[in-house]
Amino acid sequence: KNYLSLLNSQYFLKELVSEPSNIIYPTSFVKRTQKHLSKKNINIKILNKNKIKNIGLNCLLAVSQGSQREPIVMEFSKKNKSKSVDVLFIGKGVCFDSGGISIKPSGGMEDMKWDMAGSAVTVSIIKYLSEIKTNFSYAGIVGLVENMPSGTAYKPGDIINSHKGINVEVLNTDAEGRLVLADIISYGCEIYKPKIVIDFATLTGAIMVALGQHYAGLFSNDDILADTLYQSGLDTNEKVWRMPLHDDFDKEINSPFVDLKNIGTGRYGGSVTAAQFLQRFVPKDTKWAHLDIAGTTWKNNGDIMNNKGSTGFGLTLIADFI
Repeated sequence: KNYLSLLNSQYFLKELVSEPSNIIYPTSFVKRTQKHLSKKNINIKILNKNKIKNIGLNCLLAVSQGSQREPIVMEFSKKNKSKSVDVLFIGKGVCFDSGGISIKPSGGMEDMKWDMAGSAVTVSIIKYLSEIKTNFSYAGIVGLVENMPSGTAYKPGDIINSHKGINVEVLNTDAEGRLVLADIISYGCEIYKPKIVIDFATLTGAIMVALGQHYAGLFSNDDILADTLYQSGLDTNEKVWRMPLHDDFDKEINSPFVDLKNIGTGRYGGSVTAAQFLQRFVPKDTKWAHLDIAGTTWKNNGDIMNNKGSTGFGLTLIADFI
């Protein structure tokens, strides 16, 4: 039964990642996910734009404000959960990423339909866990937006007050995933008080420069958590490689005007400075792992293991980790 649940969840994950952005956008992502999840075992909460505003997820709102499609935050929790959960899964859900005002080159932009793969991994994990017996509590949260250029889009130079109260200077609107994640990490940790947070995001092109397409980047503040994920990566052939976190990198994202800027200084170490950015929003005593899956989510050329398209990376890794 567990294997069947894993296969069905994998199929669901690949389906979400493969669909183009005129088929999967925030509201359709929600509808399709609701159809696939068992309400019997999972509480589902949907936050619309007004609720998101009231909660103060201003970084997420800023990313979405150039699109006609409204943002949505989806929360999932195991029924009968305790006040604090053991594991919180978090996913970046940028259903299409044009880069916004800092627009991407046109060549290959069609691939940015899969910039919501982190949220697809998250909901597929929740689906899988809800169908098997588990002896721990868990929750999930995804932030669903489109990053588009328009007269209402956020702009380089804008300063945004995040949910955590940290002010963020936007230097590049294409470094948007970390803004979405920052708010939902901060909010998710406040609501669910998790012992462990694992986030999934197609966060940086830089991780592909560092690791190619066979390893996801793993950033963590906890050695045991990192070692366990690394071993699961080897055991499932969904490989992860631990990357550094250090104060030296952290200084590169300090803004001269406010607390934080959304890209580092210079062009080097982009996946590390992105991870350092996220770490500012993780509570100090919370174990955290960030998986940058930009290189492992999609294959443009088929190989023995995968056809061209969505690889489904992340779900089997976590099933083994659990």
